[in-house]
Amino acid sequence: MDDLYAQHIAELGVELGKMAVKGTASAVRKRVKVIKNEKNIEDIRNAYDEIISELLTEREEAVHIAQEYRSEVERINISEEDIKHLQATITKALDIFKKFGEFDENDQLNSFEQIKELITVDTLKTMQLLGFNYKAAIGEPLTEICAQAIRNLGPKGNKNKSIKK
Repeated sequence: MDDLYAQHIAELGVELGKMAVKGTASAVRKRVKVIKNEKNIEDIRNAYDEIISELLTEREEAVHIAQEYRSEVERINISEEDIKHLQATITKALDIFKKFGEFDENDQLNSFEQIKELITVDTLKTMQLLGFNYKAAIGEPLTEICAQAIRNLGPKGNKNKSIKK
């Protein structure tokens, strides 16, 4: 997931770099100077139409790149309200997982409590500012815990066997 994210950001950077290198402003300035010497009104109009069309296309590209960057930031950023909801939900989920299995009271129950402590607004906001990827760090392990708990629900002899229809 991180490689895909990094690749997408790199591609957006390349697109943005290409736009910066084009030097649109200086190119337009040169073309306008050339147009001033033109006498045919139809050629002047066509030249200005072409310049406007190019500028609008570049604007669309810039807006698209900005929207993609924003989308990527929103994908990894989480609001304070979402963090509070996440904290409440994970607390409930971890409490349910405690009931599923046979845990060493000291080690795993303490681990569950430590996970709950990590999921606070202050902690996650600070960690996000430092580049923390909460989905990878918290979401993927919770997915594994949930999957393992579900696998353990079946009869003891049927662990890891797939059900055939």
